[in-house]
Amino acid sequence: MKELALSLAILLGSVSGFAVSASPALAQDMSNGAANFYKSDRVDVKSVTFRNQYNMKVAGHLFTPKDMQPNARLAAIVVGHPMGAVKEQSADLYATKMAEQGFVTLSIDLSFWGESEGTPGHLVAPDIYSDDFSAAVDFLSTQSFVDQERIGALGICGSGSFVVSAAKIDPRMKAIATVSMYDMGAAFRNGLKKSVTLEQRKDFIQKATAQRLVEFAGGETQYIPGTVNELTESTDPIQREFFDFYRTPRGAYTPKGQQAELRRSRP
Repeated sequence: MKELALSLAILLGSVSGFAVSASPALAQDMSNGAANFYKSDRVDVKSVTFRNQYNMKVAGHLFTPKDMQPNARLAAIVVGHPMGAVKEQSADLYATKMAEQGFVTLSIDLSFWGESEGTPGHLVAPDIYSDDFSAAVDFLSTQSFVDQERIGALGICGSGSFVVSAAKIDPRMKAIATVSMYDMGAAFRNGLKKSVTLEQRKDFIQKATAQRLVEFAGGETQYIPGTVNELTESTDPIQREFFDFYRTPRGAYTPKGQQAELRRSRP
């Protein structure tokens, strides 16, 4: 975290009152004290909403340093959560830690996830996700305490690829950084270590198109889990890592009104 904060500070220019803790906090390493639900007494946070270009409500948490001066114009960072997660799962942690370093930060729920709008929920729509980042820049640009020329973005896991896509066509993002960036399309298409065969891919596409017809006719939406709901002897090591975070008190979070068993699932 220390190295990430320093890199973004250099790219976005000097940050008023910027300081780096001597003890780095690693987001997934509990031995360094980076608890997912960490709250800071040095940061103010409030819930906000704004609209993307698809006129969909995007929900977020806005973090500001408690010692921010009345006439300050600070560098700001948009923080995106892992694919299939919500802002309360790692994005808020990174946003809090970066706000402690003097940034204004905004963690967001991507469209179709968490408190943001989108039907059916949990839909995978990378083009809309990218616009959510630009919409977040729109929002930050209207805040009197944000320097419009020093806005960056941070993408965690799957959001790492979405933020790269957003920055390609939105030059207002002056700096971007990624954490454990994940190419969701390639991973889903090819499998880990390219383990999915051509025949398996064709079979999946056939089943997906058949399911479209079922849902078009009014049938029930079918969801594909991103993380298993229970471990078995055959659960692979990657899924065990996902389970350790997303299905345990360490990182499990279910937004109000949603079903716990559908966390990290997509239609």
